[in-house]
Amino acid sequence: MCGIIGIADRDSVANRLVDGLRRMEYRGYDSAGLCTIHACALVPRRAQGKLANLIAELAQRPALGDIGIAHTRCATHGAPTEDNTHPHATEHVALVHDGIIENFRELGEELRAAGRQFNSETDSEVVAHLISREVEGGASPEDAVRTVLPRLRGAFALAIAFRSHPDMLIGARHGSPLVLGYGEGEMFLGSDALAPLTQQIAYLEEGDWAVVRRDGVQVFDAENAPVEREVTTSGASAAAVEKGNYCHLMQKEIFEQPTVVAQTLDSYLRQADNSIALPQFDFDISKIRRLTIVACGTSYYAGMVAKYWFEQFARVPVDISFASEFRYRDPVLKDGGLALLISQSGETADTLAALPHCKANGQTIAMVVNVPTSSMAREADLLLPTHAGPVIGVASTKAFTSQLAVLAALCAHMAVKKGLMNREEEAEVVAYLLEAPASLNAALDRNEDIAAMAHLIAPAREVLYLGRGPDFPLTLEGALKLKGISYIHAGGYAAGEMKHGPIALIDDKVPVVVLAPSGPLFEKTVSNMEEVRARGGQVVLVSDAEGLAAAGEGCIATIEMPHVHPLIAPLVYAIPVQLLAYHVACVKGTDVDRPRNLAKSVTVE
Repeated sequence: MCGIIGIADRDSVANRLVDGLRRMEYRGYDSAGLCTIHACALVPRRAQGKLANLIAELAQRPALGDIGIAHTRCATHGAPTEDNTHPHATEHVALVHDGIIENFRELGEELRAAGRQFNSETDSEVVAHLISREVEGGASPEDAVRTVLPRLRGAFALAIAFRSHPDMLIGARHGSPLVLGYGEGEMFLGSDALAPLTQQIAYLEEGDWAVVRRDGVQVFDAENAPVEREVTTSGASAAAVEKGNYCHLMQKEIFEQPTVVAQTLDSYLRQADNSIALPQFDFDISKIRRLTIVACGTSYYAGMVAKYWFEQFARVPVDISFASEFRYRDPVLKDGGLALLISQSGETADTLAALPHCKANGQTIAMVVNVPTSSMAREADLLLPTHAGPVIGVASTKAFTSQLAVLAALCAHMAVKKGLMNREEEAEVVAYLLEAPASLNAALDRNEDIAAMAHLIAPAREVLYLGRGPDFPLTLEGALKLKGISYIHAGGYAAGEMKHGPIALIDDKVPVVVLAPSGPLFEKTVSNMEEVRARGGQVVLVSDAEGLAAAGEGCIATIEMPHVHPLIAPLVYAIPVQLLAYHVACVKGTDVDRPRNLAKSVTVE
């Protein structure tokens, strides 16, 4: 996800633009740039690599001006070179762009045929040329944008500066988020909630575009009609998120999980009577006949765990889809269904695009999200915040366990309302959930043990993860984490499916991480583990004391977890797979918080 910041002020803005970019570094990026307007000229400054390189460039070549735009780029079209870095500028126009322009090739061919020269390989530069051509033909900035926006297909948030109009910026959004910020004699555009620049914000809605000046803003909707968007006070903290005593933000967020899970459960559980209470909503959840879960990445794996829970406890059939595939397989959605969308940011492009498709097919919308002011959250019939706090590390950790906590509460509530869980059983579920934070703490006590055995995994070219039941999605999540931050290829498998192909990968150089809490599926999982060991596989067994006593002999390493009820086992067993990936990445020396090629929130398809 790219980061956009725009400032219209009465003083020099370059340093503030850089500060805005610094607060968005967590998103992941490969280059950064800004453009101000000074003495009736556009003043672009760009640098490949880290923001420090842009700061060094500005030290050598300052960018004066009291209005400007800035951008951190995560490459989609074109390599991460200086030429491909935003802002993209013509003689008259500079812009930054988050998203993808899907029809950029045909638009580019049209522009090249008219004699226009391009300096980058990006889709974004096409938009700069389209707007510039209108301006060169005599159009006002407003008319130029009004003409060009309908020609763009794809997803975009744009911030645009005009050489001949040094008192204004124009922002536009379609599929990617963009926020307006209000100050005293200053205005802001941004991808985030704009703290600490201002706490007074307004969210542009789908199709909106806005003319921003120092003293105010005029917003137009997708039909170019003037509209008002509500100004609210942001709850975002103005304080920068620091690592504290931890080596990495990811490590910090792993260790925050007992606290954030407790905070999340505190919003959904009533300890006075051991009951579950959801936020208010206006539909009868007992009448839900089918559940459709849509999510991406780690959120998808949280949904996979929830599928087991909903079918077991609420007895409702569940369909789960990757958001990127959901619309394109033309899913059958019948009236009376609940679409459950899961997203940390609430801005993930594929998941966001699934939302109107679900609404158009008569689905009630429930949203599990960590940002209650996000685009998805504002469209939900039932909003279920996760209360995980700021999530900065690219690899999702505390967002995942917080999502699981919310999903468990939602599942139990649905079971109660359907008459499938009585008061005594509801109280038992509440008791199990209330045990989760302490169990997460107990799991974190194994941190040093996991760090000590990470060197056994770090040399591997491939690692397999095995599990059954609700622990199977944890194998996928563990493999995803290891791939994402250590760059070791890894795969997660349902343990019983090993014999249908993956077992051919087993030899004495392949570590196999087995998640096997003692319980009804333990013996079957251990049988599959023995098949691995018989073929020379190097097993790391993750289980409780009872499980390790029964099956731990002959493993290259074991990781002891607390004994927990199967309902909360996925929350607890998330800890060792996160810590294992983290410590292996540390051994390999990779960039844990900003792994290569990844972005925190993906706003392109």
